[in-house]
Amino acid sequence: MSARFERGSGARTVARKLALQALYRWQLNAGEWQDLVQEFATDPDMPRADAEYFRALIEGICDAHARLDAALAPLLDRMPAQLDPVEHALLLIGSYELQQRPDVPYRVVINEAVSLARRFGATDGHKFVNAVLDRAARLWRAQAHCARRRGRGHGGRLPCANSVPA
Repeated sequence: MSARFERGSGARTVARKLALQALYRWQLNAGEWQDLVQEFATDPDMPRADAEYFRALIEGICDAHARLDAALAPLLDRMPAQLDPVEHALLLIGSYELQQRPDVPYRVVINEAVSLARRFGATDGHKFVNAVLDRAARLWRAQAHCARRRGRGHGGRLPCANSVPA
């Protein structure tokens, strides 16, 4: 059995935590994504992380940050550059995963980001991250988001834009 499977699903959680820390640093002191990967390779938590996933997150987000920010902008009440660095990093991770990693369920993306926001973000930052990523999932993963909502009812919320009444 490979080391990736022995570590279990928690390895991606650790990879996201390290990506949050790396992207926080990158926002304060921009540099090449390769330098971030090299710097965090020696982090004490890296042996428990999915290192390939960490690298994919850092490379993908750093290379596409302008596009990710542009996609996030209509969902925000302020410009991405004005966001708290922790919330901004989490929204970049969530946006990247929602758009580029269809293998990761949208609920996992949101739950992981909210969990990290509770741990590292401002007092109510998790609420903001949850709201933005939920709106993003409705747009970028509309089929999966609506299928889940149809299965449990929509609790008084508006129906999905792409749904057809049964």
